[in-house]
Amino acid sequence: MSSSDASSTGTEPKPQMGFDPSFRPAQEYVQGLPDTQNLRATEIQGARVAIQEVGSSNFRLPLRFRMDDGSITTLEASIFGGVSLNADRKGINMSRIIRVFYEHREEVVDFGMIRRVLEDYQKKLDSESARLRISFSMPTLQSSLRSGLEGYQYYDVVMEGRISGQGVYTRMLQIGFVYSSACPCSSDLSEHARETRGVFAIPHSQRSRARIRAVPSEDDTITPEGLVKVCQEALSTETQSMVRRLDEQAFAELNGAYQKFVEDAARLVYAALDEVPGIAAFAVSCSHLESLHSHDAVATIAKGLSTDLSGGMDNYGELIC
Repeated sequence: MSSSDASSTGTEPKPQMGFDPSFRPAQEYVQGLPDTQNLRATEIQGARVAIQEVGSSNFRLPLRFRMDDGSITTLEASIFGGVSLNADRKGINMSRIIRVFYEHREEVVDFGMIRRVLEDYQKKLDSESARLRISFSMPTLQSSLRSGLEGYQYYDVVMEGRISGQGVYTRMLQIGFVYSSACPCSSDLSEHARETRGVFAIPHSQRSRARIRAVPSEDDTITPEGLVKVCQEALSTETQSMVRRLDEQAFAELNGAYQKFVEDAARLVYAALDEVPGIAAFAVSCSHLESLHSHDAVATIAKGLSTDLSGGMDNYGELIC
């Protein structure tokens, strides 16, 4: 049926189906596209209230990071970017969250770069407050305990910045650290069985995870690698990436020498962090994924951080390793 036939019958012509790869819209066409996200407030559905945070989560791209030795390495990162939305606005231009970030993608990631992105979010999305979270896995070459082998150990790192409507900028650096925890109670019970009844028993130990959240002081001297070293020295029983039998034996000896409950682990890391310059506030959360129990043993301890920023109590699900 032709368009004239359609008009004579009073029916609309059937839209053409298919994609035309040669179509290049003129500027006038682009300007005429519907902008549904920026409709007037009368188009808001539901409660006409402000939204504390709206944005894009888990968009990924390679970013450049400076290591402690001064070298620059490129790592895949997962990004969250979000802004506040006033009660009289229907929505934000969601793709602009990603486009604005891409304007900074060639910069080396640090808290200065994060602040520049946040200020652009405020300006280009017309928002009062904004938050940016950059998550990545940092590889470090780890030497075995005795055999001389080397293997890569990976540490989950988060760099997060927030900026308020008053221009107050806050920062958070987070790392995950995996270690082994041998239970002191189980060790004593095993020894008791051997000494009193001649029964051989093995004390239980388990893979465990610590999460460190640190607020850098103004000089930004604390780094992900620096926090990893704090955990290595405080906990002593980091899991191993490359082992032979003599390394496995050494690891068993380490666990015997550094037995710890989850309370001990949290306090050991707290004591170490408390001596580190460049940290204004911090929180330590530990989870021992018990081989004895069907549940986990967990603890959180903080200095200078409120409960909602410390990440404990209601967020131990992150501490699975």
